[in-house]
Amino acid sequence: MSNKNGVRVRDVMSSSFLEISGLATIQEALQKMREADSEVVIVNRRDEHDEFGIMLLADIAKNVLARDRAPERVNVYEIMSKPVIDAPPDMQVRYCARLFERFGLSVAPVIENNAIIGVVSYKELVLKGLLHDA
Repeated sequence: MSNKNGVRVRDVMSSSFLEISGLATIQEALQKMREADSEVVIVNRRDEHDEFGIMLLADIAKNVLARDRAPERVNVYEIMSKPVIDAPPDMQVRYCARLFERFGLSVAPVIENNAIIGVVSYKELVLKGLLHDA
């Protein structure tokens, strides 16, 4: 066993992520996703009592493309997942990988003090977590 025992989610997360309103259309979201070269979108809360949402390219493929729906007529809130399962920033990467496996996740926002500070996916967990200080 290597250094991964002490590696935390905050050490490997990506601090750049795309945020969008749930009222945006899928077409608008896709344009922003293409510009940012992102496969995931964090859906903003409507107010302080609301929860964050998340939308992946897979959600668009399954709920818009495969169902032959017009992206300009579907809103993000219709296909997003909400509430999100988040990865705490101080969680060890090995437990985050277990969380992903247990709940069928591939990406999760990292939330601290009710604000998203990053996103983490298998890519970061494996490429940065296992090779951290290697």
